[in-house]
Amino acid sequence: MSPVSDLQHRERRAAANEQGQRRNLERPATPEPLPHPVVDTHCHLDVADGRTEISPAEAIELAAGVGVTRIVQVGCDVEGSRWAVQAAHSWPNVVASVAIHPNDAARLVDRAGGDGLAAALAEIEQLAADERVRGIGETGLDHFRTRDADGQAIQKRAFAAHIALAKQYGKTLVIHDRDAHADILDVLDAEGAPERIVMHCFSGDADFARACLDRGGYLSFGGTVTFKNSTELREALAITPMDRIVTETDAPYLTPEPYRGRPNASYLIPYTARRIAEVLDRDLETVCRALDDNATAAFGGSWGEAI
Repeated sequence: MSPVSDLQHRERRAAANEQGQRRNLERPATPEPLPHPVVDTHCHLDVADGRTEISPAEAIELAAGVGVTRIVQVGCDVEGSRWAVQAAHSWPNVVASVAIHPNDAARLVDRAGGDGLAAALAEIEQLAADERVRGIGETGLDHFRTRDADGQAIQKRAFAAHIALAKQYGKTLVIHDRDAHADILDVLDAEGAPERIVMHCFSGDADFARACLDRGGYLSFGGTVTFKNSTELREALAITPMDRIVTETDAPYLTPEPYRGRPNASYLIPYTARRIAEVLDRDLETVCRALDDNATAAFGGSWGEAI
């Protein structure tokens, strides 16, 4: 299986560099295994970007060794989405989510009149019909990287198209939201939310959490919830019902403390799961069971035998 496109590499590299930390490519230590299996609901196994030499197969095996027995592999463009589907057919404990990332969507429309977005969305629709595809995403809005009005309008168009696909094929909508909380809600309300929504790497406060929960969303908390400056995010977690919380890595990015800035992988979920349990003031096994059950509710069961 081929790696993702140069476009996604550039986007992901820039996002990683925003952390403003010295790059340390040393692999983080393997944590103590979890007392109950959990799911990494958002991962990019195909993205190395020079940050880690871990292969997808090794990443999956390491994760299983600490209790992360299932993974949702997420595509951000046509090539990456194809890879996600291939991965889901190659490993029984992996399922796929397919989409055009909002920043990529904005770039695909030529201001001179050319429109590569329509063709890309047509390919995503073909992939969406695959039985191993459980999600449509990551899609949504990103006002941090795409700041011009025309680009944001294109993102809204793409977001609406992905919402329609999620409803058409009965898939879970996986939402990327960066500095666009109000507009995310506006588009969801205008288009009508699908039955299942996951707010990927939830980044809002308690008020935005309530708004997403009111629309039936699952809130996905990743490594950012462990960061020292993420007080508002932990407040959002604290008010989220246990049956609406899932967890993720967004690997190889957003590595949890104490390894922030190093390469992330699914085997590091235990650091995040333990922080979630601390914030909720619940025992770790109870939290892990809830995370596992919620991921099944969000993305479906019968993934196949875990390795």
